[in-house]
Amino acid sequence: MKKFLKKFLKKFRYGEKGFTLIELLVVVAILGVLAAVAVPNVAKFIGSGKVESANTEAHNVQTAVIAHMADNNLSSYTGTVGPAGANPVGPEKFMVNYASLQADYTITLSEIASADYSSITNSKWTGLEYDRTTGWTETP
Repeated sequence: MKKFLKKFLKKFRYGEKGFTLIELLVVVAILGVLAAVAVPNVAKFIGSGKVESANTEAHNVQTAVIAHMADNNLSSYTGTVGPAGANPVGPEKFMVNYASLQADYTITLSEIASADYSSITNSKWTGLEYDRTTGWTETP
């Protein structure tokens, strides 16, 4: 019986510790394949977040202008909204935090006609451009 138990445990390498070189290479290869698949997908999402943030800011400015027009019975509005630009209606009228805006928005007939970040130091929207129909996009 003792002999049988020894033979049986030998099959499982009883008493030996550690991994073989082949086992370690297989694990490293699997991790390498997973990293090769995951890294490009993560990098793609990092770039799109900046554009989405910029478009959200533009939407918030547009919503604030429409709210101001509704509060004051205006059919159209022309002016500039931004942290460094003129604030023609006063911060109490808009629900936009002027200090956190990253661009100056020119409003013409109640729509955002253009947006520019050149007057703002360290704007988050550097490298983006604004188009009236498409909003913020990455500069080609």
